[in-house]
Amino acid sequence: MKIMQNFMSKLGLSSVLAAYALIASTVTAQVQTLDRVVAVVDEDVVMASELAQRINTIASQIQAQQVQAPPIDILRRQVLEQLIIERLQLQMASRAGVTISESELDQAIARVQQNASVSPEEFRQRLRADGMTVKSFRQQIRQELMIRRVEQGSVNRRIQITDQDIDNFLRSKEGEFWKSPQYELGHILIPISSSAPASEVTQAREKAEDLSQQVRGGADFRRLAIANSAGQNALAGGDLGWRKTVELPTLFADALNGLKVGDVSEPFRSDAGFHLLKIHAQKGASEQLVEQTKVRHILLKPSAILSDDEAYNKLVAMREEAMDSDNFSELARENSEDIGSMLSGGDLGWSMPGQFVPEFTQAMKTTSIGEISLPFRSQFGWHILKVEDRRKQDMTDQYIRNQAASLLRNRRYEEELQNWRREIRDQAYVEIKLTEEKEGSADEAQ
Repeated sequence: MKIMQNFMSKLGLSSVLAAYALIASTVTAQVQTLDRVVAVVDEDVVMASELAQRINTIASQIQAQQVQAPPIDILRRQVLEQLIIERLQLQMASRAGVTISESELDQAIARVQQNASVSPEEFRQRLRADGMTVKSFRQQIRQELMIRRVEQGSVNRRIQITDQDIDNFLRSKEGEFWKSPQYELGHILIPISSSAPASEVTQAREKAEDLSQQVRGGADFRRLAIANSAGQNALAGGDLGWRKTVELPTLFADALNGLKVGDVSEPFRSDAGFHLLKIHAQKGASEQLVEQTKVRHILLKPSAILSDDEAYNKLVAMREEAMDSDNFSELARENSEDIGSMLSGGDLGWSMPGQFVPEFTQAMKTTSIGEISLPFRSQFGWHILKVEDRRKQDMTDQYIRNQAASLLRNRRYEEELQNWRREIRDQAYVEIKLTEEKEGSADEAQ
């Protein structure tokens, strides 16, 4: 199953097909002798043939990476543990009523085909060439989608990012570096010694001021730097490259305060002389204008009463009604299962980038003002949304905090995922029936 994780993260085709080709080439001849239970996992089992398939695939991947493979007995037990965890996750998905609709599966297959630049017929031909059927391929993807949904729902509930967590990060050295804007800078130095008489200081200052005025008048900063600067990078047009403000001397960082792209600083003095800085380009955390979207949505949660396909079809019908009658807010009040927004007609207010889960953000981004999205799936259920307006807002501080929260959450996710997997493994009934393999079996598995 986890050979499909690469597919889920990259939505590529070649690695998946290659993995299945390896499976197909080994199972036919071996299934009669290998078909026995090697582990009991709560209400399910892992078969020896499945274990051998996964070992073949992983061993081939290790060989392709030109990495020294572990001994077969160690590899066998590691792979078995992987299969045990997958069995537990699928059982959890079944108990929670997690299902993957045919339409969602079709969308995933379509993305595979699109990324592989193949037509549906070419896609089927590739599957047949590698000994696969469309049915088995769809089933493997369905299971991986179910596992992914269980992981996201279970792990995200364990992660709480507080305002204090964000404050601590932003005050740390790492946080200061992370949020610091990055500038492409030009530099001109008019040299003057710290012991120079006042007349020389005045002359140097006036020269720096004159160069600053020339730049503001449209003169080429780099040409002036080559002709006048005594800085280390003078012959390169005074270019300092890309620098974060935290990487600059305090004197330089202070001079950049309030400047925009294309601006040149006022002359400022250090022990080396008078300096001018110009911002050629800028990127990173200092962007001030953020696009906000005002949006309403309707959420339906699949359950034992409402199947995944029924939720999807119900939202299709609601979308058509809202488009005809302009009663989206009324439909949200009557049908939405988002308790936080249903009473206000599904109104989520003005949103910030990164505020919602990726599927919601993508649908919001691709829906025009006044339009209603097609139904889409997130970890919370099926949604439709209506974009009411967009605006540019100076939300720098809040934007930085939201981005920091997202960064911290992503960092904790992998750690919490491993903790959660270990917990469900410890709490489960698992009986391993894998005995020490003979040399012939080891060769067979390889």
